[in-house]
Amino acid sequence: MQSKAVLLGAVLVVFAMTVNSVHAGGENYPIGARSAALGNASVTLSDIWSMHHNQAGIAGITEPMVGIHYENRFSLNELSLKAAVFALPLPGASGNVLGVSVTSFGYSAYSDMKIGLAYGKQFGNKYAVGLQLDYLQTSIGNDYGSKNSMAAEVGVQAEILEDLSIGIHIFNLTRTKLLEYTVQDKGLIEHVPTIMRLGVNYAFSDKVNVTLETEKDIFFKAIFKAGVEYHPIEMLYLRGGLSSDPVYNSFGFGLDVNGFRLDFAASKHQILGYTTQISLLYNFAKRKPKVAE
Repeated sequence: MQSKAVLLGAVLVVFAMTVNSVHAGGENYPIGARSAALGNASVTLSDIWSMHHNQAGIAGITEPMVGIHYENRFSLNELSLKAAVFALPLPGASGNVLGVSVTSFGYSAYSDMKIGLAYGKQFGNKYAVGLQLDYLQTSIGNDYGSKNSMAAEVGVQAEILEDLSIGIHIFNLTRTKLLEYTVQDKGLIEHVPTIMRLGVNYAFSDKVNVTLETEKDIFFKAIFKAGVEYHPIEMLYLRGGLSSDPVYNSFGFGLDVNGFRLDFAASKHQILGYTTQISLLYNFAKRKPKVAE
């Protein structure tokens, strides 16, 4: 037990030294193994995991869907991430979708939770916008208690040319405060991070998509990400990606069978090692019909 605690402490120290977006809480942890395999260059994608990456992406969902996600970060249960999402197209005009997401990171000594209520709307075939309201909670053990806050997200997706689309997303555009405290008689404020993302996606064919993205926390330098997705046969997707600062590469695959989508991803941090992610999605409209006897 002591050796595991030492290992966890070492990982946290190195993680804090190498990742340029460490805060006291309120992190916007990415979810979805498809996104992870693409280096999280996913602000232009349209799927149920867009409830994290860009809520405009859920506007393309036409049937009810539910998904779950698990991430084993650096092979430590204390750094695990769990998430669940649900999307429901509204009756009437198409392109109006509600979504709910729940994300939990950490363990008893430190944890972050995020509950989001999202709305995505399409305008014609080329434009979509999304909005999400978030309830955030950071909890620290040893009688430190917890801190709650609210934040908002907004996103846009647009097809600017044939097969070429862009995505823009802002997390915490309200600049929500997380903590106020005093150090050496100076009042300090810790904000929930405000993160801006801009990306492009080009479909070379029905089988190959390439996505490029930059992400900027307002207090840190920009991160650049890239990913490619290859769809060789109907049921199989192959993916790869990379990201800068910290530098890591990722890969994964997806299997689409009878309404179920299983996605797996693995990424390697240059210092801390491997992280694995797995997601399971169910589309209620794609159940295989029974064969008449």
